[in-house]
Amino acid sequence: MDAMMKLALGIAAGLAIALLGGWLWGRSGRPDMATALQTSDLRNELLGARAATLDARVAIYNVNFGEASKHLEDARGLLHRADERLKSLGRNDEVGQIQTALASIDEAQRMAGKLDQGSNSRAGEAAKAVADVLDAEAKR
Repeated sequence: MDAMMKLALGIAAGLAIALLGGWLWGRSGRPDMATALQTSDLRNELLGARAATLDARVAIYNVNFGEASKHLEDARGLLHRADERLKSLGRNDEVGQIQTALASIDEAQRMAGKLDQGSNSRAGEAAKAVADVLDAEAKR
């Protein structure tokens, strides 16, 4: 009986070690995957914001200031999410560029509300700032 007990304890200890090892091995890649997911979401938000800003420029060119304002509002929401994500990733240089883009969008929307064609250049500045952040992200 003593030999059976040692065998059972050995098997149980082996299973516990295998389970612990498997759990640790599975956990080891999670932080990398979480960062990759955040980076992917960030890129998606930046691409969406840039597209919305460029759509606003087309709407301004077509003298459709109401549609331009909607596109600028969409871009603003995406950029706010991107700003929070950049802050959580600790990328302060890009946060400043996003703040610049948001200020340009605010100005473009204010000008669009006054039916001012100059809002097109402000939206262009915002699109350029977002493109710069996208370029910086691509180089990471």
